[in-house]
Amino acid sequence: MNKAFDATARGLRTFLSDVADGFFEITHNGFALVGLAIVFVVLALAARPDLRQTGEQQLMGWLESRKPAPEATDLEPTAIVRTTAASPDDLPKQQAAVAYWLSKKYRVAPEPLSVLVAEAYNLGKRTKLDPTLILAIMAVESSFNPFAQSHVGAQGLMQVMTRVHGDKYESAGGTLTAFDPVTNMRVGVKVLQECISRAGSLEGGLRYYVGAANLDDDGGYAGKVLAERDRLQQVANGRNPSTTTVVTPPVVRAQAIPVAAPPKSEQPAEPAADHQKVALLSDVS
Repeated sequence: MNKAFDATARGLRTFLSDVADGFFEITHNGFALVGLAIVFVVLALAARPDLRQTGEQQLMGWLESRKPAPEATDLEPTAIVRTTAASPDDLPKQQAAVAYWLSKKYRVAPEPLSVLVAEAYNLGKRTKLDPTLILAIMAVESSFNPFAQSHVGAQGLMQVMTRVHGDKYESAGGTLTAFDPVTNMRVGVKVLQECISRAGSLEGGLRYYVGAANLDDDGGYAGKVLAERDRLQQVANGRNPSTTTVVTPPVVRAQAIPVAAPPKSEQPAEPAADHQKVALLSDVS
C-alpha cells in the first residue's frame, strides 16, 4: 500500500515538474518572440517614417474615440471668435509693455488691453496718429470701459456721440456696434482726425473732440490727454512712470461746436441745452 502511494506521489511530482518545465519553455520562447517582434517593428518604423506617422494617427484616432463625450452646456464652441482678448506675450515688446502698464494703472485685464493696444498701433500706422495718443484718449475718456456712457449719450471706449456720428457705424452693422471695443476705436479715431483737421493743431483738435472748441478753456482735458500720452511714450521707450492716478475734478462743458457743420459767423451761437448739435461731448474723465 505504501509502495503504491509512493509511486503515485512520484508520478504526480514528475508530471508537475514536466508541466512547469514546459510552461517555462513556452514562456521563454514567447518572450523571445515578443522581443524579436519589437525589434522588427522598431527597425521598420525607423526605415519607414510614413508607417510611423500612419500608426500615430491611428493610435490618436483610437484614443480620441475612447474619450468620454463632453458635458452638455449652453456655451458655444465658437465663442472665442467673439472674444476681444489676446495674450500680451504675443505682442511686440514695446506694445506688451504698454499693455501691462495700462493694465496695472486702470485695473483692467492685460488680455483685452492687448487687443486694444495692437489696434491702436495699427490705426496709428494707417492714420499717421500717435498710437499712444489714441490710448491716452481712451484712458481719459472711459478708463478702458467699453460700455461707458455719459449723461449726454457719448458711448464706448472713446466716448463718441453715437447719435451724431451714427453714419460712421453703418458699415459695421449699425449704432449698436458703438459698444464693440475695436469698432468704437476706429470711429473715434475718424472723429479725432476730423477734429484735428478742422482745428489745425493737436491741442485744438482735442478741444473740438471734447466739445469745448468755443469755450474759454477745456477744463484741462487736452492737458490730461497729452500728459497720459507722454507717460505712455515713456513706457514704450522702456521707462516705468508711476501708475498712481491723480484725481482731478470733472470737466464742466457748457457749449460745444459741432465737427460736421461749423456755425456761420452771422448766426447766433447755439444754446447750451441743444445737445443734438454737439459733435462729441464726454463727461468721463
